[in-house]
Amino acid sequence: MAAKRHHDDSDQEREQSGDKRMRRLPSFPTVIREAIMAKSLQNILFTLEPLLRKVVQEEVERGVIHSMRSFQRSNSIQIEAAAAESSNLKLVFKNQLSLPIFTGSKIEDIENKPLQLAVVNMLTGEEVPASSLPSPIKLELLVLDGDFPSDDKEDWTTAEFQNNVVKERTGKRPLLTGDVNVTLRDGTVLIPDLSFTDNSSWIRSRHFRIGTRVVPGSYDGPKIKEAMTEPFMVKDHRGELYRKHYPPALGDEVWRLERIGKDGAFHKKLSAQKIYTVQDFLKLLAVDPRLLRNILGVGMSDRVWEATVAHAKTCIIGEKLYLFHGSQCSLLLSPVCEVVGIINGSITLTLQDLGRSQRAYVQNLVSEAYQNWDKMEETDALFTQRNIMAQNVPMHQSGVETLPWYQVHQENEINYQVDEFGIPDPAALPCFD
Repeated sequence: MAAKRHHDDSDQEREQSGDKRMRRLPSFPTVIREAIMAKSLQNILFTLEPLLRKVVQEEVERGVIHSMRSFQRSNSIQIEAAAAESSNLKLVFKNQLSLPIFTGSKIEDIENKPLQLAVVNMLTGEEVPASSLPSPIKLELLVLDGDFPSDDKEDWTTAEFQNNVVKERTGKRPLLTGDVNVTLRDGTVLIPDLSFTDNSSWIRSRHFRIGTRVVPGSYDGPKIKEAMTEPFMVKDHRGELYRKHYPPALGDEVWRLERIGKDGAFHKKLSAQKIYTVQDFLKLLAVDPRLLRNILGVGMSDRVWEATVAHAKTCIIGEKLYLFHGSQCSLLLSPVCEVVGIINGSITLTLQDLGRSQRAYVQNLVSEAYQNWDKMEETDALFTQRNIMAQNVPMHQSGVETLPWYQVHQENEINYQVDEFGIPDPAALPCFD
C-alpha cells in the first residue's frame, strides 16, 4: 500500500509539472503576434535610422559651420581692423534723403538737391582735403537691406556689407537705375540721376538703404569704408498722386498739406468754403485764423491743426506783392494777405508804427482786401520800392511782426536816420478814422 501511494504521488507530481510546462508555452497566435511586433519594430528602426543619421549629421555640420563662420568673422574683423589702422577714411552722404521715395522718381536730398558723396575722417568727422586723396576713385551705388546693420552698428565688415546687398526680383529690372557708377574727384561727387524701379514691400524689413563703396579691384590706396543712408520705404509711383509737397507751393491743392486727405472730410469742408489751394488756406489763416479753425471743426484736434499750419507756413511765397487802395491809405500785401506796408500819402509805415485805432482800421481794410482779392493790383517788391524811392520816401527798417514768411533782403534795405529825412513821429500822425 505504501508503495502504491508513493507511485501515485510521483505520477501526480509529473502531471502537475507537465501542466506547468504547457501553461508556460505561448500559444500559436501569441507567437505570431509577437513575431509581427518584432518585425514592425525592426522595420521602424530600419526606417528611422537614415533620418536620425541625417538629423545628427546636419546638426554636427551646422555646429561646425557656425564655428567656422565665427572664426572667419573674427579673422575678417581683425584683418580689416589691421588694414584700417593706417586709414580712418569713410564715405558719407552729405545730407539725408528727401522722403517719401516713390518708384521712378528722382532721389534727392532733404534740400531737394542731388545726392552728394564725400570722404571724411572717421575720427574727426571732417571732410578729408582733396589733396590727400588719390583721384579719381570709382564708386558704385547699391541697394541694401533696411535691417542692416543690426542696431545701427558701424563695425560691419566688407563681407557683411556684400551679403546684405539686395538684388532685383526675378524678371525685374535692376532695383537702382541712373548714376549707379560714379567717379569721385577732389574728394566729392554729385549723383544727379538716381531712382528705384521697384518698391520695398517684398522684403522682410520692408525698407531699403542706399549704400556706396569703392568698386572692388579698382583702387589700391588706403581703405575707404562704405557709406549708407538711413533706412526708408520705397512706395509705388501710384502713391505719388497723393504725395504731400515739402515745401508746398501757393498753387498746390489744399490737400497737399499734412493731415488733409484728398477728398477727405477736411478737404470737403475747406472746398465748401472756397478754400481750394494752399494760398487760399494761408490767406484766411492771416485774416481770420479762428474762422479757419472753426471751418475744420472739432474733428481736427489741436495737434493736427498745429501740424497742418506748420506745414503750410513752410510755403515759399516769393516776392510778388499786391496793392489795395482804401479811402484813407493803401495797403501793400504779400501773396498770403499779410501786411507788408501801409502807404499814407508820402509816408510808408508798418503795423508796428501804428496806434491802436490805426491798426483796427488797417485790419478792417485787410479783411476788405481779402474779400476783393480778385480786384487787387499786382506788383513786385523791387518795383514798389523804386516807386517809393522816386518819391524820396524811405522804407522802414523794422520787420513786420505778423510776417513769418516775408523776408526783407539786405540789398533792398535803405539805411536812414529819421531825423535826416524829417519823417514825423508815427505817434503824432492823425488817426485814419
